[in-house]
This record gives sequence, structure tokens and C-alpha cells, in this order.
Amino acid sequence: MSDLAEPRASKRGIWGWMLFDWAAQPFFTVVTTFIFGPYFVSRMASDPAAGQAAWGYGIAAAGFVIAILSPVLGSIADQTGARKRWIAFFAAIKIVTVSLLWFAAPGSSLFLVVLLFSLASVAAEFSTVFNDSMMPRLVPKEDIGRISNVAWGLGYLGGMIVLIFVVAFMAGSPETGRTIIGVSPILGLDPALGEDARATGPISALWYFVFILPMFLYTPDTRTGKRIGTAVREGMAELRSTLAEVRQRAGILRFLIARMIYQDGVNALLALGGAFAAAMFGWSITEIGIFGIILNVVAIFGCLAASRLDTALGSKTLVLIALVLLTIATIGIVSTGPGYTLFGAWMMPGEDSGGLFGTPAEKAYIAFGLLIGIAFGPVQASSRSYMARSVSPEEAGRYFGIYALAGRATSFLAPFLVATITALSGSPRLGMAVIILFFLAGMVLLAVTPYPAHRPAR
Repeated sequence: MSDLAEPRASKRGIWGWMLFDWAAQPFFTVVTTFIFGPYFVSRMASDPAAGQAAWGYGIAAAGFVIAILSPVLGSIADQTGARKRWIAFFAAIKIVTVSLLWFAAPGSSLFLVVLLFSLASVAAEFSTVFNDSMMPRLVPKEDIGRISNVAWGLGYLGGMIVLIFVVAFMAGSPETGRTIIGVSPILGLDPALGEDARATGPISALWYFVFILPMFLYTPDTRTGKRIGTAVREGMAELRSTLAEVRQRAGILRFLIARMIYQDGVNALLALGGAFAAAMFGWSITEIGIFGIILNVVAIFGCLAASRLDTALGSKTLVLIALVLLTIATIGIVSTGPGYTLFGAWMMPGEDSGGLFGTPAEKAYIAFGLLIGIAFGPVQASSRSYMARSVSPEEAGRYFGIYALAGRATSFLAPFLVATITALSGSPRLGMAVIILFFLAGMVLLAVTPYPAHRPAR
């Protein structure tokens, strides 16, 4: 970050802010997507369809709570000025709830496990609202896209490191009891009891605790001196005026609606994609973990490239490119099954050549997964920089609260539809196909949205 133009915070403060993504990402990587989620779907539930439905409903419930409260909290943060105290509060909730996933043994109550996961998801998202709203005060607008994408890339790197650790030292094969590098799982973890997957909760909690500390120590925060009661009252009043104001800012309103639609698809694909693959091909934790590592490696390079392209092409162009890739990838993965891809237009030998991902269909699935890896980071990081370029530092909290609302207002809808269609049809493939519609609709609306969405002249 040596070439940042006139930074408003020290380099140490900027890096502390970016390390928040590094700290937060393992929860999404190893718990939500690649290790614990597939374990829940394939081993805790009675069958994969029931597991995908329960997981989807848990994500939907968390999304509903996030949608209701994010803009409220964002407005309150603007009134108090301070963000760190809120991040600390929700970090504590996340650390406790995600640690308790260790007790999610086979045969445990699905409701209680989903409740813990949903609470952790809510706390993680609220922390992100406050962290994101700090960004416009740290660097000039021309550098926002760069630090946003670099931070997201750091997040993927952190998630990948934890995922590699889990696969190499914790995830034992059901047949041999040893990990992919030929050692017994550390700490005597028993894969037969799901302890390798369950341990991802405490590990991601510890990682989060350690690596959010630089943000607390070095990243500058502000404070208005208002008491919390006064801040709540004024924050609620400000939220009402902001919701009225945003209707007069057509560019921001249209962008937020577009993001509300396509982010629903992103959230659902992120949360359910790993479990879908594990159920379809019967992948073990080792295989789904390696799939996750591959995607994270690609995602890191995607974010690093996007950190430059965001400045050169603009956030809007980058988001549109990412949505095209995600649409192609989602069509690819739902059209692939044992022995075929592209809905059977390309039939493949069903013989397993042995080793990891031994069938041609599995390799085709991974190829489509690479497109997801390339696009996942930029579609979210450049959306964040799009918003940051469109608002002033003084209004960042309330607008990032509404930004979170747009990312979650209907975020229960895509997982709910995936879960419901899966439950009614008994077909996880048909359920996942719903996600394509969210990408297409969001892409069309964003294409006709002005960029950036600045405040209109008065």
C-alpha cells in the first residue's frame, strides 16, 4: 500500500483495518461453506435434501434478522461515532456461538446447531457493517477500490490457510483414519464422530479473536461523546430521514436494489455450494476441503487483479464482469452430475480413475468452480468500494447500514427458495438452479444504474 494517495490513516491503521477480513473469513470458509456446512448436510441430517433444507432455513433466518437491524445499527454508529465498541460486542457473540459448534455431534439437535450457526452469522455480519463504515475515513476515494479488494484477498488467504490446516492435520479419511499427508488427526480427533469438522468452530473463533486485535490497536476510530440512549434516539430519527433521502438519490437507490438481488444469489451460492458438491459426488471432508483450497487460491489472485482493475475500469464494470462469471459457473455446476455435464449434452465416462476427483464429471465441476473463485471476491469487494465512493465519510455509517440491508433485506429469499424447492422436489440440483435467476436480474438492473451514485447537486 506504499502508493496510496494522501492516506487519512497511517499505514499501520490501514493494514489493521484490512486484517479484519483476514480474521473474519475462516468462519465463512471452513464453517459455512467447505467443512462444517457439508458435514451438517451430509452427516447430521437424515438425508442430504433434508440437510440442505435445514441449513438453508438457518441462513434465511439469519438474513432476516440482519436485514431488520443492520440499518438501525449503522445509524446509531454514526451518532456515537465509535465503531470499535460495536465490533467488540458482536465479536464476543460470534466467538462464543461458533465455538459451541464443537458440540454438534451426529445425533445432536439440528435446531440447536442451526440456531448457534445463525447467531454467529448475525454477529459476523453486524461486525462487518461497522468495519466497512470505517473505510471512507481511512483513505481518499481513489484508493478505496484498491484497499477493499486487497482486504478481500487477504480474507481469502486467511480462509485458505485455515482450510489447508484442517485438511492436512485434522480431516482424517474414514477408511484409513489418516489425513491427506498421512498423519493421524491432531489432538486425537475422531473423524467417525465428526470431530474434524466440529473443531472448525473453535479454530475459526480463535483465529478471529487473535487477528482482529490490530484493528482495535491501530485503526483510528471516532467518537461524538453522545450517550448511547441519545445516540439510539437520534440514530432512529436519522434512519427514517435516510430512508426518505435515499429515494431522492436515484443512483444509490437503483444500485442498492440491484445489489439486494444479486447478493442474495452470492450469499446462497457461498453458503450452499460446498454442501451441494459434497452431496452430489459423495466427497469426503478431505475432498471438499481441497476443492475449497483450489477456489481460495484462485480467489486470492482474482482479488489482487481486481484491486488494480477496480481503479482502471471502475467498480461497476468489475461487478458486472463478476456476475457474468458467476452466472456461467452456476449454470455449469447445476448442469453437472455423475457421468455428464451441460445437462447431459456432454456425456462422460463414469469410471473412477482413483485418487481425488477421479471422475471426469468431478473435474468438470471443479472447472466451473474456478470461475466462482475468480468472481466471488471482486463482486463483493467492488460492490463495497462502489458504495464507499458514493457517500461521504460523515454519512458512511447509516448508508453502510442500508447497504447491509440491501445485501440482506431479501437474503432469506434465495436460501428459502433453494431450501423449499429442494424439499418439495427432493432435488438439490433443482433447488440450486434458482440462484441463476438472482444473478441475471441483478445484472440487468445494475447495467442501467449510473456510476458512481453521488449525491445530486442542490
